[in-house]
Amino acid sequence: MTRLNTLGALVGLVALVASATARADTDCNEPIEQWKPRELLRQQVEQRGWTVQRIKVDDGCYEVRGIDRMGNKVKAKYAPASLRIRSLEVEFGPNANPADYVGTAQAQPSRGNQTNAASKGKLP
Repeated sequence: MTRLNTLGALVGLVALVASATARADTDCNEPIEQWKPRELLRQQVEQRGWTVQRIKVDDGCYEVRGIDRMGNKVKAKYAPASLRIRSLEVEFGPNANPADYVGTAQAQPSRGNQTNAASKGKLP
């Protein structure tokens, strides 16, 4: 029974370290003197057709919450110095088309009876 408790504790510790490592990967660590203004980020996302509801700093990144041009809720994290997107979450509305975010798959040359995975509704 002691071995089982030790194994359980070890598994829990590994899971804790893995989750902390995964979380750290989403943090931004750029020096604040290199950050670009929030207003520049606002202009960038508004040019994409988003209506910005809020821009805040979270884990050293700019976090933008808003609505895209199709009415979907969006939440994105940007590196503050480069304004490059680091993560994107979209809450699709009932009539949304997720392909608007992943693009359309290019048809590949046919090889016998193989079917393009995108035509089956699978994302690459």
